[in-house]
Amino acid sequence: MKTLKHLFDKNRVWAEHVKRHDPDFFSRLSQQQAPRYLWVGCSDSRVPANQIVGLLPGEMFVHRNVANVVVHTDLNCLSAIQFAVDVLRVEDIIVCGHYGCGGVLAALRDQKLGIIDNWLRHVQDIRSANQQELDALATEDERHQRLCELNVIAQVTNVRNSPIVREAWERGQSLSVHGWIYDLSDGLLRDLDVSGSRDEPPA
Repeated sequence: MKTLKHLFDKNRVWAEHVKRHDPDFFSRLSQQQAPRYLWVGCSDSRVPANQIVGLLPGEMFVHRNVANVVVHTDLNCLSAIQFAVDVLRVEDIIVCGHYGCGGVLAALRDQKLGIIDNWLRHVQDIRSANQQELDALATEDERHQRLCELNVIAQVTNVRNSPIVREAWERGQSLSVHGWIYDLSDGLLRDLDVSGSRDEPPA
């Protein structure tokens, strides 16, 4: 039976490295979880949430799915958002997509991949709603990048319009929602300027 021993070896090296630099790190971490941020991102293995913003374990609550989609019927995503907002009392929800997203490209091309086609239908709806803008772009690469951005913008709207966030704002909770995109080619994040807080009505 395959045991992936090399990953356990890497885990021991990592844990020893952390303890050398901060002997009490794991003791503190095990006592409580008090992140300030919720990250809703893509499952893509090239976009590790904590690492690209330089945060340690325990500083960010993370939910990831293919193409960073937030759907009002997805109980998995909504449960993560509710736990983060109502229990952990995060102050910022970050919806982060990335250029080069395979799920977004499949939606752009209307590719048939299997059961994931049902999930990517949400991104295809965003494509259809913005077809004129996308068709005006010269290359598929430009259309792909823009659809990655439009997808983030739509998901930020979905987060802001969720009952979880609306109720938090109604009770005066300090909570902001942000839309970012990550560029695999240079490792940098870009703000899509669609942030909102309780001082601004949901879109």
